[in-house]
Amino acid sequence: MKAVILAGGKGTRLADYTREIPKPMLRIGGESILEHQINLLIKYQVDEIIILVNYLKDIIMNHFGDGSTYNLRIRYFEETEPLGTVGGIKEVEEWLTEDFFVLYGDVMVNIDLGRLKEFHRQKKSQCTLVLHPNNHPYDSDLVEMDENDRIMAFHAKPHDALKYYHNLVNAGVYLFSPDILKYLEKGKKADFGREVFPRIFKDIRMYGYNTSEYLKDMGTPERWEEVNDDYKSGRIFQFNYENSQKAVFLDRDGVLNVEKSFISKPEELELYDFTAEAVRIVNGSEYLAIVVTNQSVIARNLCTLEELDTIHKKLETELGNQHAKLDAIYFCPHHPDKGYAEERAEYKIDCDCRKPKPGLFFKAARQFNINLTESWMIGDSERDILAGKNAGCKTVGVMTGYGCAKTSVQPDFFFADLHEAVNFIVKEPYAEDFNILLAKVKTLEKRPVVISVAGNSRSGKSNLVSYLNMQFQKHGFSVLKIELDNWILPENKSENCKNVFDRFQGNKLENDIVSLLNGQTISLMSYASHPQREPQPLQYTFQNEDIVLIDGIVALGLYKIRKMTDIKIFMDMEETMLRERIKKYYSWRQKEIEEIELLYQKRKTDEYQLIEKDRKFADFIINAHQE
Repeated sequence: MKAVILAGGKGTRLADYTREIPKPMLRIGGESILEHQINLLIKYQVDEIIILVNYLKDIIMNHFGDGSTYNLRIRYFEETEPLGTVGGIKEVEEWLTEDFFVLYGDVMVNIDLGRLKEFHRQKKSQCTLVLHPNNHPYDSDLVEMDENDRIMAFHAKPHDALKYYHNLVNAGVYLFSPDILKYLEKGKKADFGREVFPRIFKDIRMYGYNTSEYLKDMGTPERWEEVNDDYKSGRIFQFNYENSQKAVFLDRDGVLNVEKSFISKPEELELYDFTAEAVRIVNGSEYLAIVVTNQSVIARNLCTLEELDTIHKKLETELGNQHAKLDAIYFCPHHPDKGYAEERAEYKIDCDCRKPKPGLFFKAARQFNINLTESWMIGDSERDILAGKNAGCKTVGVMTGYGCAKTSVQPDFFFADLHEAVNFIVKEPYAEDFNILLAKVKTLEKRPVVISVAGNSRSGKSNLVSYLNMQFQKHGFSVLKIELDNWILPENKSENCKNVFDRFQGNKLENDIVSLLNGQTISLMSYASHPQREPQPLQYTFQNEDIVLIDGIVALGLYKIRKMTDIKIFMDMEETMLRERIKKYYSWRQKEIEEIELLYQKRKTDEYQLIEKDRKFADFIINAHQE
């Protein structure tokens, strides 16, 4: 197979770097961009490369020669004057008698070209454009496709400020049939993206291959530095779809935008003020940002597919305006309940994509080669959490939207909002603490190792314990996690309690934990942390796990539990942060501000000050992070 690399540009935006060297010869990680491209093409069975050269052409031609050192053939076309991205290809059309790749010489690219070839073949495409979302779509030329990936429109910058657009940008990598050549004019300087494609897309089978693999124009000093950083971090190689990917799956309504119940018009979509920053955090990480959302507005006939598409264009446009991008949006248009006069019968089916079923996750996994067990689902409802679990993901609930208030299925982690959640996922604030604990556990010869985590309410104990649970299991340890909140008396039965130990039924709790670790099954009702939740039957059984994690405010304050604990941890949190976390938590529990303040003042004496004294028993003090 053949490829054409456009390497004749002068690189005026990189003038300080390109006075004595052509732009494609700038080095990334010790090799030039052109070298990286050639090695990529060789990997995917390209055996002949045509390089179009102009500015400082001898440097390129002398370096690569005829390609024999690479075990392929390299030919050159020397432009006497710049011919844009089109003219040079027309000049060498006699060499292009089969499908061929086209790459721009200033784009760092590492994508699975085998997948691209298969897409091109299956679509019977004559002209395939590699497209991708980027973090500056507002100043990029955008492309629009239909549901079958056929290209339907081009939107050159500047865009109409009154319209919304999908974040689909021409990445500067193409796979052409020789059929494209008849649409090119010899000797005329032209640009594919701005002049040729918009003119011919209705006359040729033109498809868009949408990918989130690594593609970055390094045509400015800032972007060249970014590409160098990405090379050093390994991002350039990791995002090739030959490698399994990781994703943060996001529910839409109540997570990204304000929950308004059946949003059917673009003007009803209102992003939270933290949403763009949260998505940017994901974009800068090793995770993809993918929306999975039930949109029964279609089945209910509240809006059309075209109107829903406009809503999603608004979502992508507003995020793009703040330098954030989604890698994909998957939606389910169905609803299983039938019999309503206004419904759309064709969408009233029992599908496999409506959450809590995991069909949308599986679809994304196929497209992006995602390892679901290394991925996360963030949602605000029981169906989101169930869908994530059914897909094999780690799950996160948030207090926004429906707030997971009615769920009987608990998420693995729980945070105030999307921003807190992605900070925790991406930054792993307790990774170093875990490594210290892991080393300590390995020095202990006994099993089980009992680790108790105490600290004031809302100090982050439960998320720390969930993280330890996840990490210990990754390292091959079996774990029993015990949540002491399940021994708390309901509010209507705790009015006469003197302090926090009474609310936790201290004597019963101690005896139950002792009995549990001696082999007795303990049955009780779970603690309902929200007024809309119902307590659920719960059983704890010790099955000789390697690690027992005890999570609870009073875990170090109760003598019997403290004595059986091998590693004692106290979560420390600065008071201002603690008060803010308590305010968010009890607001989620539907308490008024005045009521929360009274509760805080009461708890200061009968809980917080008492628990604070337990830090003296701790082997480790872990500082809570502002997630």
